Amino acid sequence: MGKPPTLYTFPDITALAESLRDFVMTAEVEGYRRHGDFKVAVSGGSLPNTLAKALLPIGDDVEWDRWEIFFADERAVPRDHEDSNYKLLKEEFLNKLPADGPKPNVHAIDFKLLDDVNELADEYEQALVQRFAAKDSVRLPIFDLILLGAGPDGHTCSLFPNHPLLRETDAWVAGISDSPKPPPKRITLTLPVVTHAHRIAFVATGTGKKDILKKIFDTEEGQGLPCGLVNEGGAERVSWFTDQAAVEGVSFPKKGSL
Repeated sequence: MGKPPTLYTFPDITALAESLRDFVMTAEVEGYRRHGDFKVAVSGGSLPNTLAKALLPIGDDVEWDRWEIFFADERAVPRDHEDSNYKLLKEEFLNKLPADGPKPNVHAIDFKLLDDVNELADEYEQALVQRFAAKDSVRLPIFDLILLGAGPDGHTCSLFPNHPLLRETDAWVAGISDSPKPPPKRITLTLPVVTHAHRIAFVATGTGKKDILKKIFDTEEGQGLPCGLVNEGGAERVSWFTDQAAVEGVSFPKKGSL
């Protein structure tokens, strides 16, 4: 393992959002320099709301039409279903962008394929191939930034503790039909794709996260959880954005600013 991840902690969500904004904008500029656009993957949960707090205040100044937004994982449900990450991102973030301004290119799943998660995953992988390997074949897509949450069991994306998908090394996107958290049918980026991003950021806030963050950062057992495996594989390319409530009792060294 290289250098460890960076654990940022802030007094409240407002301060966290301001630093997350600077972090995302830096990743955006790096993406423009690399290939002229910004390829980012996002997960669900509370992340879209935090992203809105971070980015909407500067919405008029962002070149949204140079953004390519993918989903780190998605539930095999209709686009208007309450469990849909697409619906969540749309309501919490996309619909609040300036109405008359440019819009990001959002890569949703093919909602016609919900009955077969493997076909759904294959189709989404092909969408990645078109955007990351249209000219040259690549072993893995390399996102400019992947934004993640951390579940109370240490899962991230739809990669769950002790699940066989953690051992997947060939596919870019995988289907899961036995998720321990409902809904059971989902697709997810695989662990190698997550850990190969140029930047990986977790956002975890609130007292409900303190037990799992202590486990991830302070115990050997936590290193084997999906979040811990991302820490190990991404090393210094991983940054955690937390509030003080979420890291109460965590011994791992923390930083208060970027």
